[in-house]
Amino acid sequence: MTTAQDHRFMGRAMQLARSGLYSPHPNPRVGCVLVQQDEIIGEGWHAYSGGSHAEIVALNSTSKTTQGATAYVTLEPCSHHGRTPPCVEALIEAGIARVVVAMQDPNPLVSGKGLQRLMDAGIKVETGLLAEEAETLNLGFIKRMRHGTPYVRSKLAMSLDGRTAMASGESKWITGSAARADVQRLRAASSAILTGIGTVLSDNPRLTVRLEASDLEMPTPETSPISPLRVVVDSQLRIPLDAEILQQAGKTLIFSCHHSIEKIAQLTEMGAEVVLLQGKRPDLRGVLEALAARDINEVMVEAGSLLNGELLSQNLVDEMVIYMAPCLMGDGAKGLFHLPELNAMQDKVALKIVDIRAIGKDWRITAKLQ
Repeated sequence: MTTAQDHRFMGRAMQLARSGLYSPHPNPRVGCVLVQQDEIIGEGWHAYSGGSHAEIVALNSTSKTTQGATAYVTLEPCSHHGRTPPCVEALIEAGIARVVVAMQDPNPLVSGKGLQRLMDAGIKVETGLLAEEAETLNLGFIKRMRHGTPYVRSKLAMSLDGRTAMASGESKWITGSAARADVQRLRAASSAILTGIGTVLSDNPRLTVRLEASDLEMPTPETSPISPLRVVVDSQLRIPLDAEILQQAGKTLIFSCHHSIEKIAQLTEMGAEVVLLQGKRPDLRGVLEALAARDINEVMVEAGSLLNGELLSQNLVDEMVIYMAPCLMGDGAKGLFHLPELNAMQDKVALKIVDIRAIGKDWRITAKLQ
C-alpha cells in the first residue's frame, strides 16, 4: 500500500527522469530517488546511452548508508548485462529493503525479471505508482517494445482556417518565433524526423536542431541533445544532390523504390544511406518498422498534406501537434491532410484534444486519434 510520501518521492523521480528528455535515446528516460526515514539521501537519472543508469547514479550520489532504504524508480530496474551491469544487483548489494516501481519494463524479453530478482533477494517490491505518468515519459520506447514501431508525432502549422501553405507553396512563416522555437524542442526530443520528397523539393529544409543545450535547459554538459536521424520518403529518388538536408552533419536516411545505381552511389558518397523497397511506392508501415529496427523510439513528421494524409489514413499517426496562427489564408491555400476518401460525415476522423496552450501569439493543440 502506497502513502502520500510515496507519491511525493515518486513524483520527484519522475521529475528527474524528465531531465533526460533529450539525451538518452534509444534508452528510456528513467529517474530514481533513494529515501531513508522519509529523507532523500540520493537521486539520479539516466543521462545518456552508455552512461550509468538512474539507480547507479542515485547510489553513487549518496555518502549515507543505504541499508534498509527505499528506492523509487520510474521503470523496472534492469536484470541483464548490457552496456552496463544489472541495476538489480547493485540495489541488492546496497541493502535496499523496498523498491517502488512505477511500471514494468515493456521489453517482453526482460519484463518482470528485474522485479522477480529483487523479490527473490527478500526485497519488498511495489509496482504501479504513477504508472500513467511513467508511460507518458517513454511513449516511443514503450511502443517500439510492444508493437515494433516508433511513436509517430505529426507536427503541423496552420492558419485559423486550417491552411498550411499558399497555393504557390509558400509557407514561411505561418507561426511566430516562439512556436518555431517550441518546434526545435520537439525535434530535440525525437529520435528521427521524417519528411517526404515533396517537402524537400518545395521547402528545402535542413531538419536539424537549432538550439544549444543551454536553450534546452540540459542539466549537465554530457547530456547534450542527440541529433535526430533525418528520414526522407522518396519513391523515385528525386532528391537533389545539393539539397540542404544532405549538407548537414549526421546521417540522412532515404527510403526509395528507385534502383538507380548511379544516384545511390552519389548519395552514399555524400554520407546518406538509401534503403531500397519493393513496389512503386514505399510501404509506410514497413518504413516505420525499419526505423524501429534501428532503435528509433519517437518519429516527428514534418511533411506536407500528401505524406501526412497517407500516414493518417493508414492509422500510423499516434499524435498530432498543431500550431495554429491567428491569421486567415483563404480558400486557395493548402490544407493539413490529403484525405480524398472522406465523403460523408460518418467518415470523419475523430480526435481527442489532450492539451491546448498559448505559445507566443499562436496556439499549440496536441491531439490523439480516438
